[in-house]
Amino acid sequence: MMSKTGSIILLFSYGTLQKTSVQVATFGRALKRRADALPGYRIAEVAIIDPAIRVASGLSHNANAVPSPDPTDLVNGTVLEITEQELHAADKYEAPADYQRIRVTLQSGNQAWIYVHKPPVGASR
Repeated sequence: MMSKTGSIILLFSYGTLQKTSVQVATFGRALKRRADALPGYRIAEVAIIDPAIRVASGLSHNANAVPSPDPTDLVNGTVLEITEQELHAADKYEAPADYQRIRVTLQSGNQAWIYVHKPPVGASR
C-alpha cells in the first residue's frame, strides 16, 4: 500500500478526472497517466440532483461504473498516478457527486481506486 512519503497511488478514472483541465484545477498539475480498463463493469448514468453542480458541470448526469452481469463488459478509462495527498483531494472533488471510493483490479492486473455512486440507503447494488 502507499504511504504518506510520496509513494504512487493508482486511481482509475472513467470520467472528468481524465481531463487535464480538471486535474490541474483539482491537483495543481497534469498527472502521469495511461490507458486501462475495468473488466466486469459497465457505465450507467446517475442524475445530478444538485442544481449548482448541474450548472457548474454543464451536465444533467454523471457516469457511474456498475458491476455487469456480463463478465466480458469493460469500462475504458485512464490510470492516474497520484500521491496520498492528491487522493484526499480527489475524495473532496468526488464528494458532491455522492461517490465513494472502492478498490478494484484492472484489466492490466493493477489494483487501483475508483469512484462509484453510493447507492441510496437500503438499496442493493
